[in-house]
Amino acid sequence: MTFLHPAAAIRFVIDREECFSHNVEYEGDTVHVSFVVIKAETPWHYSEEGVDLVVKDPNGAQVRDSRDKTSDKFEFIVQKRGVHRFCFTNKSPYHETIDFDVHVGHFSYFEQHAKDEHFAPLFEQIAKLDEALYNIQFEQHWLEAQTDRQAILNENMSRRAVHKALFESAALIAASVIQVYLLRRLFERKLGTSRV
Repeated sequence: MTFLHPAAAIRFVIDREECFSHNVEYEGDTVHVSFVVIKAETPWHYSEEGVDLVVKDPNGAQVRDSRDKTSDKFEFIVQKRGVHRFCFTNKSPYHETIDFDVHVGHFSYFEQHAKDEHFAPLFEQIAKLDEALYNIQFEQHWLEAQTDRQAILNENMSRRAVHKALFESAALIAASVIQVYLLRRLFERKLGTSRV
């Protein structure tokens, strides 16, 4: 039978470094992790630099790392039970908003009081379906965060394109006005010298 420990999902703003802890009670549990860098503090900043995520076990040994990524999802099997640390590092000079999700899946088999051997496969299938359902929800949450990131990116790019078009139009109008002024001045001089 599967027991789903409370999943931790958080959206936070990171400056340089931010660490989170999550207690894993049993060795052999599967820990699912995902994160997406959703946006920077300024709409004019866009970078594919990403952030670093380092996962450490209770002894401080590195379990997994993800370097220079704007999004990632992975899972690992817990070798040592206890409090695991998830540390993010932002190398960008800007604050970044990150959507972070952790889930621990635990399978355990209890001795049933009933002697009917048919229940064990049923419970095993239910546990697998439960884990598969959570994996779908996990994937859906990750894709939603990715969609949020792309929507913000598209909105910022659209705003920049509009500003650029307005700037170019203003520059074109200014160049046209200057040309008209210079041509008038040129013809006024020619007309003034030809009359003499």
